Amino acid sequence: MHLTPDSEDAVSFLVALANTAPGASRSGADELSTPAELTALLDAHGYTGRFDRDDAELADVLRARDELRAMWSLRRDELVGEINRWLRDVRALPFLVRHDDFDWHLHATEPDAPLADRIRAEGALALAEVVRADATARMRVCAADDCGGLLLDLSRNGSRRFCSVRCGNRVNQQGFRERMGAA
Repeated sequence: MHLTPDSEDAVSFLVALANTAPGASRSGADELSTPAELTALLDAHGYTGRFDRDDAELADVLRARDELRAMWSLRRDELVGEINRWLRDVRALPFLVRHDDFDWHLHATEPDAPLADRIRAEGALALAEVVRADATARMRVCAADDCGGLLLDLSRNGSRRFCSVRCGNRVNQQGFRERMGAA
C-alpha cells in the first residue's frame, strides 16, 4: 500500500499518538500524561505550528487520541462519517504549503490553529487517503492478546499483525514455549 509521504507521516503520527494510551503503550501506562511528554512526541514527528504546551492543550489532544482509538476499528463507511466529522469540526479548508524540509503537501488548518484541531485535520486527510485506497482493513489492533496497540499495515502483502517487533517476538516466544512444553 502506498500513501503520499505527508499522509504516511501523518498516519505514523496518529499511530504513535494512539499508542501512548494506557494498555497500548510499551509501559502499559499513559505515556502522554504531561505537556513535556506531548512536546517530545511532537518533536519526534516533526510537528510544526502553534504549541501552547499547557494542560488544556494536552487535554484536547487526549480527547483527539480517544476519538482516534474509537475510530480505528470502524467499518469503512462508519469511518468516513467520523473523518468527515473531524473535518467539519475543525472547519478544514485544505491548501498546499511548503515549509521546513517538507516539499508541497496539504494542510487543512492554519499553523496557529489549536494543536488538537491540526491533529484532527491532518489525521482526517491522511485517513481519507486510506479510505480512498480501500485499505481500511489494514488499520488493525495488535494481534498480541495483552496489547491494545494500533497499526496501519503498509507492507506489500498486508500481513503485518503486531504493532511492534517486541509484541511479535513476545507472542512467537510464548508459542514456542507452549509447543516445547507439549512435546
